[in-house]
Amino acid sequence: MYKNRIAKFYSIFYENISTVPKGIFTFKFKFSITMSENQSKILLVDDEVDILEFISYNLEKEGYKVYTAQNGAEAIKVAEKTLPDLIILDVMMPEMDGIAACEEIRRIPSLQNTIIAFLTARGEDYSQIAGFEAGADDYITKPIRPKVLVSRVKALLKRTSTVSTTPTTVVESANTMTIGNLVIDKERYLIIKDGEEMILPRKEFELLSLLVSKPGKVFTREEIYYSVWGDNVVVGDRTIDVHIRKLREKIGNDQIKTLKGIGYKFIE
Repeated sequence: MYKNRIAKFYSIFYENISTVPKGIFTFKFKFSITMSENQSKILLVDDEVDILEFISYNLEKEGYKVYTAQNGAEAIKVAEKTLPDLIILDVMMPEMDGIAACEEIRRIPSLQNTIIAFLTARGEDYSQIAGFEAGADDYITKPIRPKVLVSRVKALLKRTSTVSTTPTTVVESANTMTIGNLVIDKERYLIIKDGEEMILPRKEFELLSLLVSKPGKVFTREEIYYSVWGDNVVVGDRTIDVHIRKLREKIGNDQIKTLKGIGYKFIE
């Protein structure tokens, strides 16, 4: 019985079950974990119990505190109670899907700094785009090997230490966003920095507007590509870097920070 269940678990993450490491069906489920008070908390949300059990097993082996939920509505309740550092959401679920749950979670003040990643199947570009629009920070593509999953989780959790604990206020009106001495005029596609007006090229303006919309949040390169250029436009690997460099030349080097291997964030 256990062999069949384990085979099913691994088929979720391996495209071909023949790639499962030799001897995987003989390992034991018993393991010991040293808990710590600073242990990162992860909420897994999926309507497939087998998937929850398998992902939980691999993350708990790494010392993470794992909570689970089987639909979006339950996820919101568990998230409010446990305040996880990371939420991994499936997209398609009964009662409330992952997209709707993400939108609701992003409205909860105590969860503003929680990282949210979606589990999506390969080729589901629409799910990835919808996830980013709902407020997700990243996505994890299935199938994925356990070691790769753990590496992605570690990378995602690194972002929590980069989020400022002091909230920065963005004052928004119908046509402008104001943060400190920077005003973004969305109607005229220009910015006002220390009283000086500057007209920006369209993509530079949209990139700056995206970063300023959530000060302190780290936007990954994937998020920026989808939000500014869209999924139907092919751009070079250095396109974002070039636009960031040009923005820094115009507004200064201090407000757009690079997080190596992750992305960019705006600070006041």
